[in-house]
Amino acid sequence: MDLLRLGERPVAALVAGTGMSQPAVSKHLRVLRLAGLVEFRVDAQRRLYRMRPGPLREIDDWLAPYRTMWAASLDALEQHLDASRRGAPGGTGRQGSAT
Repeated sequence: MDLLRLGERPVAALVAGTGMSQPAVSKHLRVLRLAGLVEFRVDAQRRLYRMRPGPLREIDDWLAPYRTMWAASLDALEQHLDASRRGAPGGTGRQGSAT
């Protein structure tokens, strides 16, 4: 997907860019195509693949509330760790204990 993010690519370029075998890349592309994440067009003897951003936007929209939840949880964890390091009430005041 990272290579396709840069633009349309033939299978040979994806093989070269990933270090995977051509059959393995083709198998991955088939799965991505069936999932609606990529599409291709035929250019003479080549298939040129490109990413379909629409489904990725849908996934991002679906993840948004979870991202907010995780951000709040991670912020609370950071505050707790900072308090522990400073030796604040409720903190251990120890850093990197080896138990």
